[in-house]
Amino acid sequence: MSECDACGKQENMPYQCGHCGGTYCAEHRLPEAHDCPGLDNWSDPGGVFDSGFDESVNSGQASGGGVTDRLGINTGPGGPLAYFRGNVTYLFLAIMGIFFILENIVRLSLGPEAFNTLFVLRPSHPEYVWTWVTSVFSHDPSGFYHIFGNGIIIYFFGRIVEQQIGSKKFAIFFLVSGALAGLGQIAIQAVQGTSAGVLGASGAALAIMAFLTVLKPDLRVYLYFLIPVPIWAITGFYFLLSIFGSLNPMGAGLLGGNIAHLAHLIGLIIGLWYGQRIKGQTRMPGQIQFGGGGGPGGPGGPGGPGRRRP
Repeated sequence: MSECDACGKQENMPYQCGHCGGTYCAEHRLPEAHDCPGLDNWSDPGGVFDSGFDESVNSGQASGGGVTDRLGINTGPGGPLAYFRGNVTYLFLAIMGIFFILENIVRLSLGPEAFNTLFVLRPSHPEYVWTWVTSVFSHDPSGFYHIFGNGIIIYFFGRIVEQQIGSKKFAIFFLVSGALAGLGQIAIQAVQGTSAGVLGASGAALAIMAFLTVLKPDLRVYLYFLIPVPIWAITGFYFLLSIFGSLNPMGAGLLGGNIAHLAHLIGLIIGLWYGQRIKGQTRMPGQIQFGGGGGPGGPGGPGGPGRRRP
């Protein structure tokens, strides 16, 4: 049996809201019945929902006149990019995958210097402002473990956060937290005199997890789909790991190693801060399955979600 997130009633056949991801009884299954936060993100100035089947409905009436519309890119129902409409989480995951391919192409065809210039945020070249963003979507091109560790956190947690705060705010939250985490890491490395660069979405991924921890600390996360763990325990583990890793001269912190622990810590702090800002304005589902990345070292395992380039 599942518990209704609105009234707490035990329900044998619960309904899951497609807008906010919550679990509800029959009485509260409709979005307006459980005050769904997804209703705030509803964008339909024409007052008509285009189902994609009724040709009498002009889907252009429901267009917000965004960049994709001006470029002639079809993101409407039935379009090739319909899956990414109002779904920034999966769009960012797709960009990460594309970047992973481009990284390998550039590294093999143009060499490591071109790779570093395009994708790696480095203490020696903070003026390369494009790397503030490209480094967030880039990952260690030598293997899949790095991108998988970050991607699985974003995949399972990012969509929930996006449903709570809206796609536009989520995109800003993701990019700002990822960029600030990387900039903070290279700032310390510059002080320490190390030249290692930073790449990876770990700052953004851990900001997302910390954000959820503030909103619903008892949210049950099913590691490997089997082991229920409250999200506060996972976030707390990462917080301690990031602090000790940053301060330990023998570890992978400020003074050596290949894990951007300070970037992790900055991402966690940003997520906790932002979660506190909007706490009480959202409604969270009762549980979520998290199917991996819980091995030694947590999501991302050895090397962690965020890596530093030697």
